[in-house]
Amino acid sequence: MNFYIKLKNVARFFTLGLATVVLFSCQPEEWGDGNGLYDTDLDASFTITPVSDSNNTYLLSANGSYISSNWDLGTGAGFYSGGGTEEIFLPDAGTYSISHKVVGKGGVSETTSQELEVEVSDPVAGNIVKGGLFEDADDHAEWTVLNISDSGAYWTFNEGSATIVASGWNQQAIYQAIDVVADKEYKIDMVVSGEGNDETWFEVMASTVEPIQGQDYANDIVMGLNTWGGCGTGTISGLLSSVGCVGNSYSDSISNSVTFDTSGTIYLVIKCGGNQTPGISISRVEMRGSN
Repeated sequence: MNFYIKLKNVARFFTLGLATVVLFSCQPEEWGDGNGLYDTDLDASFTITPVSDSNNTYLLSANGSYISSNWDLGTGAGFYSGGGTEEIFLPDAGTYSISHKVVGKGGVSETTSQELEVEVSDPVAGNIVKGGLFEDADDHAEWTVLNISDSGAYWTFNEGSATIVASGWNQQAIYQAIDVVADKEYKIDMVVSGEGNDETWFEVMASTVEPIQGQDYANDIVMGLNTWGGCGTGTISGLLSSVGCVGNSYSDSISNSVTFDTSGTIYLVIKCGGNQTPGISISRVEMRGSN
């Protein structure tokens, strides 16, 4: 009697009468060595080419092959899913670490980064917030602390961020004056992060009303976090326009856009308070006009 036994990547033992047949198949010592399940030659390299006749616009072009492609533009927003070519607009002068992460078969990934120097801000869409990166003492000096509660809430300025802690239902704000143009649409945003906050409110306002030391400020809310409203709890990380849930008083909707009736000075005010607020940090605060 003849037996035909086909085995792959396993060992089996069969007893046929008095004889024992032991069959083995070989497999590579390392995953991906010849089995075809994993990519071994991923290439995440890419080129950056300025787009002619377009201020601060660049074309990112991937060089290799992969299953999925993800880009991080170095703006603090993190990776997003993109294609093999991406046209990007960086309105602010500065140095950006551009990263490309590719994923291949078996979930294997590779990341490549390179720096891009943007020399001049775009004259229309450039950030009109001063010191929004909180990089150093000069940036910190662009902000004024608005003392609302006598104690229990404190903003601190760090290298690259500002952080608010609060307890006992106390609150404090920071603000700066900004010149705007009538009937021009502006978008406000910032990167927010924190965890463990409860019974906490965080509000961003843009108003012609000047803040007064020792008094609360609640004029023309644009966006924010509110633990009672369903955001700001747990771990928060990302753009406030994405993770926030506070409605815009200008449009009565969730939006980070504002338009002013007259040209002149407005005040960008960032206020936070609460009963149990171990910390919310902000970075990359921006306010940009549309074309």
